[in-house]
Amino acid sequence: MSDDVEGERLLTALQSLRRGVDATALPLDLPAVDQARRERAELLAQLDDYIIPRVTALDAPLLSVVGGSTGAGKSTLVNSLVGTVVTRSGVLRPTTRASTLIHNPADERWFTGTRVLPGLARLTGASPETGDPNTLRLVASTGVPQGLALLDAPDIDSVVSANRDLARQLLSAADLWLFVTTAVRYADAVPWDLLQQAIRRGTSVAVVLDRVPLDAMEEVRADLAGMLMEQGLGQSPVFAIAEATLTEDGLLPPSEVERINGWLRSLAADAHARSIVIRRTLQGALDSLDGRARALGNAAQEQTDARGALHTAALDGYATARSGVEEGMRDGSLLRGEVLARWQEFVGTGELFRQLEAGVGRMRDRVVAVLRGRGRQQPANELGEALQSGVAALLQAHGETAAITVSRAWRSLPGGAPIIEAHPELADVSTDFHARSEKLVRMWQDDVMAMVREEAGNKRTTARFLAFGVNGISVLLMLVVFSATAGLTGAEIGIAGGSAILAQRLLEAVFGDQAVRSLAARARTRLLELADELYGAERARFEDVLDQAAPVTEPAALASAISDVQAAR
Repeated sequence: MSDDVEGERLLTALQSLRRGVDATALPLDLPAVDQARRERAELLAQLDDYIIPRVTALDAPLLSVVGGSTGAGKSTLVNSLVGTVVTRSGVLRPTTRASTLIHNPADERWFTGTRVLPGLARLTGASPETGDPNTLRLVASTGVPQGLALLDAPDIDSVVSANRDLARQLLSAADLWLFVTTAVRYADAVPWDLLQQAIRRGTSVAVVLDRVPLDAMEEVRADLAGMLMEQGLGQSPVFAIAEATLTEDGLLPPSEVERINGWLRSLAADAHARSIVIRRTLQGALDSLDGRARALGNAAQEQTDARGALHTAALDGYATARSGVEEGMRDGSLLRGEVLARWQEFVGTGELFRQLEAGVGRMRDRVVAVLRGRGRQQPANELGEALQSGVAALLQAHGETAAITVSRAWRSLPGGAPIIEAHPELADVSTDFHARSEKLVRMWQDDVMAMVREEAGNKRTTARFLAFGVNGISVLLMLVVFSATAGLTGAEIGIAGGSAILAQRLLEAVFGDQAVRSLAARARTRLLELADELYGAERARFEDVLDQAAPVTEPAALASAISDVQAAR
C-alpha cells in the first residue's frame, strides 16, 4: 500500500473520530463531568487545530508556539528573535491577549486559510492588536526563516480565563513548544502541569530560561536540567538568557538570543531535522488519542447509564401508578361512601342486603320489582356519576403521587437534580390532567355501555333487560369490575361484598355467568388501557425533558473510531 493511500486512510479515520468526539455530548451534571468536558474540548481542539491539519500537510512549516507564565518575557523573546517589534510586550498584565503568528512571506499560504486553528478569525499584520481571544493575527516577516512560524501565545496562568483556555489550545496545536520561564518562576506548578501534558501527548519541547542573574546561571541551569530529567524531558534543549538591559526598541541584546535563534534557523533549514520534530510530535499526539478517546467513551457511557436510570425511574413511577389503579379495582375501596349510598338507592333499601343469604333468586325478583315500581333512570344515573367520580379520583390520586415520586427519584439520581430544578413543574401533574382523567372515565363508561349493547343483542326486549335498561346494566357491570373485599373491614365487608355479589347475580340473570365474567374482564382491561394512555402522557413530560437535556448518544461509536485510527496507523 502506498504512503498516499495510507495517509488517506488515516485521514479518513481521524475525521471519523473527530465526528465521534463532536457527537459525544456530556450534558448531565455527573461527578467529575467538568474535567471530562474539558478533556473532550481539548481533544476536539487538537484534532481540529493540529492532528488533522498536520496529517493533511506533513510538509507545512513547523509551528513553534512560544508559551509560558505571566511576565516570563514571551513577547519580548519573540520580538527579539524576529529582530523587530511584531507583538506587544510591556509591564501591564496580562500582556498578550490574543495570539500573533509570525511567518515568512513565502509561507503565507499555509496560514491564511483555516488549515490550522480554524476556529480563530484571521487578522493581517497591519491590523491593530486586539483583546479578542478568538482572533489570530498574522504577521509576515523575513525575520522568520522559511519553513518555520512563531506563535506568541497568551499566558498559561493568566487572570483571564479566556486567555488561559486559548494558551492551552495553542500549545496543543504546536509542533514545538518553546516554553519560556524565569529564574524566579521555573519551579511553578502550572507550567509543569502543562509540561506533563506535553509529555503525555508527545509534544516536542524546548525550554528558555529567561532573566537569569549571571552569578546564579550555572546553579539555576543545573537545577532546571535536573527537574526536566525527572519529568522525562531530559533530551529537551535548554537555552538560558541572562539578565540584560533591553535595547531602545525593547529587544534583548542579539548576543542573548544568538544560540536559540541559530538553533531555530538550523531547524528550519534542515528539512530532515524539521521532519523529525514534526513527526515525533504528530506520533505522540496520535499515540495519546487512544487513551483520551477511551476516557471520553467511558464518560459518555456514564452519561448513558445515568440517562437510563432517570428513564427507568420515570417508567417505574408511572408503572406503580398503573398498579395502584389495578389494585384499586380489586380491593373494593371504590364501593364505599358515595358509591355505596347510591347503590342502596338504586336497589331499594339496606334491608335487601340483609335478606341476600335467604335466596338470591327471590332477591333478584324483588329488586326487579322495586326497579319497575320506582323508575330506573335517575338512580342509575346517580350511581353512575358516583362511580365516575370515584374512578377519576383514583386515577388522579395515583397520577399525582407518580409525579411527586419520579421528581423525588430524579433529585436523588446522578444528573437529575439540575433537570428538576430547571423544570419544577414536573413535580405536579400537567395542568389539564384532571380534565383528561375525567374525560377518560366518561370514555370508559361509554365503552362499557357499548359492550353491554353488543352482548345484549336480541336480549334487549326481554323483561329482565328492560327492567334495568342499558344504563342500569352498565352501572351493574362497572360495580362488578370493582368487586372485591380486600381492604375493607367490619360491616363494610358484608355491605360492599353484598353489593358486588348482588350486582353480579343480577347481571347473570340477564346474560349468564360466563358472559358476565367475560364482560367484566373486558371492562377492566379497557380501563387499564385508558389509564396507560393517561399516565403515558404524564410520563412523556419527563421523557421529553430528558431528551432535551440528554439526547441519546452511542458511546460504542468512539471505540470503533479509535480502533479504525489505530488500524490506519
